[in-house]
Amino acid sequence: MIKFLDLKKINAPYESAFQDKLKQVLDNGWYILGSEMQDFERNFAKYCGTKYCIGVGNGFDALLLLFKGYIQLGKLKKGDAVIVPANTYIASILAILQADLVPVLVEPKLSTFNIDTNAILKHITSNTKAILVVHLYGQLVDMDAIFALANAHNLIVLEDAAQAHGAQITSGKAILELQEEPLSRNQAYSFYPSKNLGAVGDGGAITTNDAALAEVLRYLRNYGSKLKYKNDFIGVNSRLDEMQAAFLNVKLPLLDAANAHRIAVAQRYLNEIKNEKIILPSISNSIDHETSHVFHLFVIRTLDRDDLQRYLSENDIETVVHYPIPPHKQKAFEFLNQHSFPITEKIHNEVLSLPMSPVMTEDEVSYVITILNQY
Repeated sequence: MIKFLDLKKINAPYESAFQDKLKQVLDNGWYILGSEMQDFERNFAKYCGTKYCIGVGNGFDALLLLFKGYIQLGKLKKGDAVIVPANTYIASILAILQADLVPVLVEPKLSTFNIDTNAILKHITSNTKAILVVHLYGQLVDMDAIFALANAHNLIVLEDAAQAHGAQITSGKAILELQEEPLSRNQAYSFYPSKNLGAVGDGGAITTNDAALAEVLRYLRNYGSKLKYKNDFIGVNSRLDEMQAAFLNVKLPLLDAANAHRIAVAQRYLNEIKNEKIILPSISNSIDHETSHVFHLFVIRTLDRDDLQRYLSENDIETVVHYPIPPHKQKAFEFLNQHSFPITEKIHNEVLSLPMSPVMTEDEVSYVITILNQY
């Protein structure tokens, strides 16, 4: 069986270093907001090319606290509207709602699965105050176009980068350095075990160049407190676990190599899958020379998704559907159920994620390609 994602195999090379880190943390005796978390914040900020990194409990909290941070700074307020892609994981929209903001869903491009920047303009009103972009499946959104819109309409830009660790543009700079406009780049990351940079449990982080925002976020993640028992804001308990930070410190130096392997697998899929029943993903930039897509997922489309998935399973290839139900059709979002997003619905009815990981062998990739071409 070719697994969709073999986390045990992915983490096996790090086992000895993990054991060493475990002993160091235990010997140190400091388990919350300790030196490993501080080291990771410095390391990840440097890797991303930003001034600040704030470690939090998970990727959802990273998104939520970004919004709450801007509310605390007075740049957002309850009831403000936030543009968000209709084609995203539900966490993106939940974070907006949990912050007492209003999500305004915008259709994606069918070719890239990411938000259609040309469609955003017709959804901007006087109540629109922010855009949350999602770098879905590991492919960067066209941020030049996003910032042009944001600058023209004085909107805050926030980025859900939960699937895009290490994604870069032509210059080789990390995604945080894409824009040197007055508007700051603010990314929310998840270190859920299956991510390109995955912990051995939950974890998340926020990266930013905004000093005021970074300071507020450090308060908010720790009960709104900078000094123990002195609470300046209404905060939460969401701190990157010391042990998970230690493990992430081990894995971060090898992230680029892991992403390069993913890109190589994707390149073979793109070049060698030849089946008219299968629609391959469209990459906005050539991955021969760029890493604007780090392939957290390799997502194809097909008109008979269930049949193809069954066929692949019968041939010992594990696949996953990301995601079977679009957010606006979820029971939890009954207030959105009356809306129609035909492109989003088409995507959710047709997508299938192929095996993709930094430990796939050439033989495994060849087998997946052969079986798909025989379908």
